[in-house]
Amino acid sequence: MCRLPAPLQPLQLWTKIGNGFSTEPPGFSSVMDDAPPGTQEYIMLRQDSIQSAELKKKESPFRAKCHEIFCCPLKQVHLKENTEPEEPQLKGIVTKLYSRQGYHLQLQADGTIDGTKEEDSSYTLFNLIPVGLRVVAIQGVQTKLYLAMNSEGYLYTSEHFTPECKFKESVFENYYVTYSSMIYRQQQSGRGWYLGLNKEGEIMKGNHVKKNKPAAHFLPKPLKVAMYKEPSLHDLTEFSRSGSGTPTKSRSVSGVLNGGKSMSQNEST
Repeated sequence: MCRLPAPLQPLQLWTKIGNGFSTEPPGFSSVMDDAPPGTQEYIMLRQDSIQSAELKKKESPFRAKCHEIFCCPLKQVHLKENTEPEEPQLKGIVTKLYSRQGYHLQLQADGTIDGTKEEDSSYTLFNLIPVGLRVVAIQGVQTKLYLAMNSEGYLYTSEHFTPECKFKESVFENYYVTYSSMIYRQQQSGRGWYLGLNKEGEIMKGNHVKKNKPAAHFLPKPLKVAMYKEPSLHDLTEFSRSGSGTPTKSRSVSGVLNGGKSMSQNEST
């Protein structure tokens, strides 16, 4: 006997939209109406970013070149080097990330990642660049450094974009947003490793942050939409860590492990 699918919950509605539904599922409008101020705009902006990332994949230069070479009826193809600079094609967002602990996430000039209560600090501005389906790169606007998480759960900053700079973006039940490492998680339980701040505004180890705790919850405050070039992905094995204040198993480009400062070892609260 065939079972009917269960009704979609709010989080599932967002997932379905993220997977490219062209129309709003039933109940989506009421779900959006319940979201806190700023979150509605952010979700819609992120949906635009997801769609632009999917369009970028469909219209990749490789796909176009294959069509040109193999699908040209006359087979008269003249290949020439493209000398024009690559145009920005990814629609991202310039935003602040306000922690549920009462701090704005900031990335300082020396690579330190922490929280601040200063409203006007330029180090609290981040580029959120879509690099996959609900996957973002988090880059400081002032420093141009990427946030990254290594294989021990430590947060650090990198001049170059590597797999450790990829974060899965999820809308939590209370409409706060969480960011978890795309490549590291608890081996046995599969629990994600999350970006988080403790009650003192200190950055925490990702494997000590639980997604259902305030430490992991951020409320985006989008300022504007921006267009970005796709970051060049570098292999971790190409580089060795420098400026590390704590031993680590993973390596990255010009990595600064939280500016050489210690990180909170406590479980999330």
